[in-house]
Parts: sequence; structure tokens; C-alpha cells
Amino acid sequence: MIYNNYIINSDEDGLNVIRDGRETKSKSYMWLYQSGGHESEHPIVLHDYQSTRAGAHAESFLRAFSGHLQVDGYAGYHALASDDCILAGCMAHARRKFDEALKALPKESRKNKMGLAQTALRKFARLYALEKQSKDLTIEQRYLQRQEKSKPLLEELKQWCDNNLTKTAKDSAIGKAIRYTINQWGSLIRYIDDGNIQIDNNAAERHIKPFVIGRKNWLFNQTPRGANASALL
Repeated sequence: MIYNNYIINSDEDGLNVIRDGRETKSKSYMWLYQSGGHESEHPIVLHDYQSTRAGAHAESFLRAFSGHLQVDGYAGYHALASDDCILAGCMAHARRKFDEALKALPKESRKNKMGLAQTALRKFARLYALEKQSKDLTIEQRYLQRQEKSKPLLEELKQWCDNNLTKTAKDSAIGKAIRYTINQWGSLIRYIDDGNIQIDNNAAERHIKPFVIGRKNWLFNQTPRGANASALL
């Protein structure tokens, strides 16, 4: 059990920034870093404007960080993985891909409760139900519950993905969902080894959302300096 380790949640999202008085087709990005974990009632949230989505930005910002970094599956964070910086994944991202696979099915096929996407989503629902039950537990109690109840469910999910890997086309929606889950598995299950790590990265997504909503209103930042001001505000 890794107990009371430092945890940071991170996410990033695109925004349009005018450079040299002209609108550019290349996206800029707002990166977000926040103190994470179940015990973080009033998280510190920092926004950092950068001109690209290159993982080097996160690597530079977090170069002295030691602890768990909880992120989605974006490869830009992989360079940070080390004995000091341990990546924790986002179960919500894995679940979302199966939900997209379900929505990609014809309407009649979605009613088949034994379908692959439907079966996977039920497995995710059981994992999230346990997290809901553990909301008011201590870190240690949550860790013990995860080891006793969540771990067997995760092993079952992994076995199910392995069994269906060769039965699905890699370019199909369900095939992509299964492969994503398998490829991210090590980081996806990291949360069961520390009762303070959350099951997903939704906390960071909630704090990046104002920029997602705001883009529809302001459309772009007038200058890079303005984008930095937006990050500070």
C-alpha cells in the first residue's frame, strides 16, 4: 500500500490564439494541474497556457514532482513515468470508449444485453458502485475494500478483454475500446493500491471544462499574452 503519497491530476484542452495579428490553424493548449486525491477538499488548481500539446510542457512543469500523476491515456505524459512519478490512469476514459462502441451499434443491437459493449459497461458499473460505497471511508478502509472487492472485478474485466481481443477487429469501435483498456491496464488499476487515488481523472476534467464551454463564447484569445492572462484568472 502506498499511503498519503502526493497526487496531481492533469489534463489539457485546445484553444485558438491569434498570433502576430492573424488567426492560425495550429491549436494552442491550456494545461491544467491540480492537487488530487480523495482527501483534497480544496484542491490547488493551476492553468498553464502553452502553444502546443507537446508532452515536454508537462515534463518541464512537473520536473521536480514526486508522487502519483493521474491523467488520461495521452502519450505525452508517458515520458514522466519513473520510480518517482507514477502514472495513474482514468477508468472513465476506458469506460467512455465502450459507451461510444455501444452508441455506434444499430438501434436494435443496443438492446442486446449480452452484447460486448453492454457486458463491459456492466463491469465498469460494478467498479463505480464500489467507489460510491467507499466515499465516506478512510483512506485505509478504502484501500482494504478495493483489495477485497475491486481487485477481483478488475481481474475479471482484464480476463474478459483478453478473451475478446482476437474476436474483434482492431479498427472497430469495440475493438478499439478493448485494446485501449489492455494497453492502459497498468495505470488503470493503479488506484487500488492507494486509498487516496481516485478511480478516474474526472476532477481535472471538471476544472478544464470552463475553457471548453468558454471557447463557444469567446472563440479565441486575442494574443498569447491574453491566453496567459486567462490562465492566471
